[in-house]
Amino acid sequence: MKPTIEQIGDLLALKRDERPEEGYWQDFLCEFHQNQREQAVKNSGFSNFFGGVSAWFSDLSPSKWAYGAGMAYAALTIAFFLTPRDVEKENAPASPVNYQVVPAPAPPGLEQLKQLDLSPTTQGDVGEQVF
Repeated sequence: MKPTIEQIGDLLALKRDERPEEGYWQDFLCEFHQNQREQAVKNSGFSNFFGGVSAWFSDLSPSKWAYGAGMAYAALTIAFFLTPRDVEKENAPASPVNYQVVPAPAPPGLEQLKQLDLSPTTQGDVGEQVF
């Protein structure tokens, strides 16, 4: 049933005269802020994370599932090629350690130097060059 224009006018006139009681808006505002805080606490929890993830998965179309599968395949392939291979090591046979110090043999050039006569009186006699 459709209200007539006169009924609507009467209703508006009646509502125009109605006023909320004193402090109504202050109480409304306090209750509104309290509800906002409760919703923020409820939405910041761990359950909200799983709710968001489940909503995201439910909104995925089949083509997005295919894109996701392709990306996962590419990530696994890259990880396969970038992981280091196990290298087989051959252990050298153990040998006992010898703690004796063996003197090094005299170099052959030292004996040749001892055979040379480098005194100042013989300088230049045997074909040495003077600089």
